[in-house]
Amino acid sequence: MSRRDRSTSTSRSRDLPPSWSTWLADANDALVAKGVDRALRPISPTEDASTFTARVDALERFRANESDLGESVDAPGPSRRATSFSSNDYLGLGTHARTRAAASRAAARFGCGPRSSALICGYTEWHRSLEVELAKLCETEECLLFPTGYAANSTALQALCGEAECAIFSDALNHASIVDGCRLAKQGGASVHTFSHKDYDELERALRACDAKRKVVVSDSLFSMDGDYADVDRLVELRREYGFLLVLDEAHATLVCGDRGGGVAQAKGRCADVDVHVGTLSKAVGAHGGFVACSRAMKLFLVSRARGQMFSTALPAPAIAAAIESLKVFTDEPSIRAKLWSNVDRMNAAIASHPILASMTRPLESPIGCVIIGTTDDALAAASELSRAGFHVPAIRPPTVPAGTCRLRIALSAAHSHDDIDALACVLAQAVERARRPRSRL
Repeated sequence: MSRRDRSTSTSRSRDLPPSWSTWLADANDALVAKGVDRALRPISPTEDASTFTARVDALERFRANESDLGESVDAPGPSRRATSFSSNDYLGLGTHARTRAAASRAAARFGCGPRSSALICGYTEWHRSLEVELAKLCETEECLLFPTGYAANSTALQALCGEAECAIFSDALNHASIVDGCRLAKQGGASVHTFSHKDYDELERALRACDAKRKVVVSDSLFSMDGDYADVDRLVELRREYGFLLVLDEAHATLVCGDRGGGVAQAKGRCADVDVHVGTLSKAVGAHGGFVACSRAMKLFLVSRARGQMFSTALPAPAIAAAIESLKVFTDEPSIRAKLWSNVDRMNAAIASHPILASMTRPLESPIGCVIIGTTDDALAAASELSRAGFHVPAIRPPTVPAGTCRLRIALSAAHSHDDIDALACVLAQAVERARRPRSRL
């Protein structure tokens, strides 16, 4: 059964009140009709976690994007080993022997769960140690941990901006967590202005016209879908002129950019000019969680007002221990990041060697690359072909990206070999060429 032919019965829920059962069935059918329904596809890490491959369930229905909600994930079936170009573990630290050992020791000592929020009894000396290290990394006075990077963005913006006297200015391609933080702040009375992607002249005009008492400008530093950078220098110039609070989401840049891994602001020598540094522990750090690096006064405020931190269970000790050890590995083994940037260069060379890729993809500025395919069906077909060839490269579709810009997103890691990258480029060129061919109409 194809994803578009699913009957309403697959989306009906038993034992719900009739009004809710009908609404849920209609809502799921609408998602299918629009082609924006989603399904989870299980993968299993290899036994040797030091290698950057994953055992990807390659049942036909998964390859064709026809899975249901996953009821049959335990069913036996053929599988294949695929090289992953989809993970945000840019330095491979998530599977590093030292980080795994640190997490194991912490689990043996503290258990797997923190059992409470940080304000009750979920905050350990390890949490505090990690906050201290992250503050050093971002060159700030303090740091506050959050359950996820999503929570860090959304609830920090809600806490800081949820009043009528505040105006938020947000880049159009900011992460969904920032978008939702703006929505939460708007519910509290703040005004929200979205400016075109990296159009800082438009931003300046909006700032000049705004008479709100307090202003906030928020931007990703490294944008997750296109792999391009915010112009931090220009943002700092505008901050000095218009006196707004500058919030920079360094989720994809932490440990990737900056002399000491502090992100794009550090790479530009602008750490002191950024008021709030938001980050995550689940990408290059290779663990789990989010954080806000900021002033001491800002932390005191967020501890008491950031609801996503106050009312969420604290991060588990194994994740904290793994993050602490990852920061140490990053310092002890600088060759890891050097390998990542070598792989970026290799990918650019591989793209240049295939004319069809060179015509559709701009040179990578970061470990994130994308090939714009266009339609949902074409992007899914290309991703499926890559899967059959042994590469896990996801098709990114609406609502993550605008309609008509469906793409294959490539995430490079220090754990990739140059041979991995060359082989990917060859298959990618073939898949893209086939996706672009006109289809015959029957």
